[in-house]
Amino acid sequence: MDTKIFFRKSAEALEHLDEVLGDLEHEDLDVQLSGDVLTLTFGDGARFVINAHSAAGQVWMAAGTTAWHFDYDGGADRWIARRTDEELMTTVAKVVGDKLGMTLEL
Repeated sequence: MDTKIFFRKSAEALEHLDEVLGDLEHEDLDVQLSGDVLTLTFGDGARFVINAHSAAGQVWMAAGTTAWHFDYDGGADRWIARRTDEELMTTVAKVVGDKLGMTLEL
């Protein structure tokens, strides 16, 4: 993937997550975007981290004991974890929603 496209598309994804999750204003969720790293801190001290990994050309996510590496699919305009075929926004909505005990759509 072209570096410029990677930086633009990964920044769009992280900014979207920051905006939507931050707008929840949930008492058990703190959302912090710093550069290309989005950190989600929960009331119980757990942290989920989503970041743009430019060397790999992927968006990486770690949530609990699970990690995903998402590749950009330009045809579908989505980030897909090739190993599991999970999509970034759907996966974040599921793991964060499960953690907060609510249904999310991103």
